[in-house]
Amino acid sequence: MKKLMFMIVLAMLLSVTENNYGQLNNLLKTVKNKSVNRVNNNINKGIDKGLDAVEKDVKDSAKKDNTTQDQANQDKQTSPDKKQTPQKQQDGKENTDNQIKAQNETPSLQSYSKYDFIPGEKVIFYDDFSQDNVGDFPALWNTNGSAEIVTTNLFPGRWMSFDCRESIWTDDLITLPDNYTVEFDIVPLKGENHQMKGYTARLIQAINTKSFDAGSVPGHSGFEFAIEYFGRPSYRSYINLEGGQDLGLSGSKENEGLYQKVEQKYHMAIWIQKSRVRVYQDQTKLFDLPKAFNLQGVKMDRLRFEDGAAMVSNIRIAVGTPDTRSKLITEGKLVTYGIYFDVNKDVVKPESYGTLKDISTVLNENAGVRVKIIGFTDADGDDKANLDLSKRRAASVKDELVKDFAVDGSRIETDGLGEGQPVAPNDTPSNKALNRRVEFVKIK
Repeated sequence: MKKLMFMIVLAMLLSVTENNYGQLNNLLKTVKNKSVNRVNNNINKGIDKGLDAVEKDVKDSAKKDNTTQDQANQDKQTSPDKKQTPQKQQDGKENTDNQIKAQNETPSLQSYSKYDFIPGEKVIFYDDFSQDNVGDFPALWNTNGSAEIVTTNLFPGRWMSFDCRESIWTDDLITLPDNYTVEFDIVPLKGENHQMKGYTARLIQAINTKSFDAGSVPGHSGFEFAIEYFGRPSYRSYINLEGGQDLGLSGSKENEGLYQKVEQKYHMAIWIQKSRVRVYQDQTKLFDLPKAFNLQGVKMDRLRFEDGAAMVSNIRIAVGTPDTRSKLITEGKLVTYGIYFDVNKDVVKPESYGTLKDISTVLNENAGVRVKIIGFTDADGDDKANLDLSKRRAASVKDELVKDFAVDGSRIETDGLGEGQPVAPNDTPSNKALNRRVEFVKIK
């Protein structure tokens, strides 16, 4: 463009005379203006062309997004049960976290493969608070603080909820022999400061049999399992009887993967065999203390919860170590209370693993023995529903023995008698727990 202007001006200069300098000046201005206008027009055309391309890309992208969304909506309408791919990375992370949480809350039976806990043979105390009204303090307990019965949308059943530095204890003393087990489900809660507060579960040999034993080491002796405010499990055993002051033990679990978390449910089990104490959290053995009570005269008789915030339920104390082999092979009948189900469910709970493993060992070592598994329920609910539930539970027990413990299924029959043949009145939680059982009967 500059070269063209130069040639035009040069040609004009060659033909110019003194008389037409003014005309030449006007002509130069005109040429300049037209040249600038032409350049500007070309620039504008280039800009318009670029904008047109950008606009086209935007329209195409919007059209593509609409098509993708329409297809997603169509997939949702035609396949309502199909999981949709999250549209945001954060949503995907939340979904994954929820799935992990769900898996942690409902572990499979196989996740308990190293679980050697076997519940006591006979239930002597049981409380799921089903006899208590929501909002009331539970009938079988006493306190110098406070607690109330609650229900939640996350955890079925009724729970005793507490948030205090005081204690809640079993009102009546419990006669405990050398061998017994204590189990409960517990959910740590946030305290008044909106942070996890921890809690303490304590077995004691009471001094004040009618009320509260005070102090940091209450009673004649005791064993406490505690969750500290940041979730770490710890224990302490102590003996206040003469000669036992130096026999106490204490410790904690430093594995952060085993720290309890707020608003998650844990199944706790304590197995006491004379001086030996074992503590289990879900499928993990936390502590195994062979000489926790190395002194005669130590006999626990009360359970209490204290110093924290939590919900607790399904509290079960049972005595005696089952002699599975003798009962099943010699006597021909084994009654077990160590196979667990949720209310009105037929799925075997994973904390049943130790009991099932014990039974399967006897069956696999005695290949010629055939058995019938019979399920029983308590009298709550409809008779026909209970009968059906008991049959389904017996079938589920067989399935687990065959699938997870390699027992020959052809040697096992199943049946259910519902609430028939009760072994105790259906009047208290403890008696109802006796009626909820699974029997193994040797077939001759």
